Amino acid sequence: MDPEQIPLRDLHLPEDIGWWPLAPGWWLLIVIAMAGVFYLSYRQYLKWQWNAARRSALAELAEIQAEYVGGMDASRLAKKLSILLRRGMLAYAPRGKVAGLTGDKWLEWLDRGLDDYPFTKGIGRRITSAPYRNPQKIGDELDAQGLIDAVQIRLKKPLSEDVF
Repeated sequence: MDPEQIPLRDLHLPEDIGWWPLAPGWWLLIVIAMAGVFYLSYRQYLKWQWNAARRSALAELAEIQAEYVGGMDASRLAKKLSILLRRGMLAYAPRGKVAGLTGDKWLEWLDRGLDDYPFTKGIGRRITSAPYRNPQKIGDELDAQGLIDAVQIRLKKPLSEDVF
């Protein structure tokens, strides 16, 4: 028999293995990755939500500072800062531990977690007495920008775990 007349065909190789459909291991990996992304997103959302009061307090502090630059007297500045600081701390700490604090106890509580102790040893000490002083005499004695900076430091720094 003539080899040219034999009905033989060329070898046919199978097609390359494609990506689709994915193997079960890849599906498991995708599900785990999606769960991880969802979990991290949820944690970030909770953190963002937890810091809502801080963002609001810092925005209000900027408004108070702008009012002071615009002509607000030092006595009123001290009152507004004191109220803002109390409200800001009550948003994070248990009411029973913070609401009744006054004087040195309040200042010591405010300094928890801060490095330079701006309230017990610095200008922040005036936050307890300045709102009750004579408005005509307080303007010369009060370092308004220093007090604003001390309040801003306290509002920006998260409370430590020993507060709760």
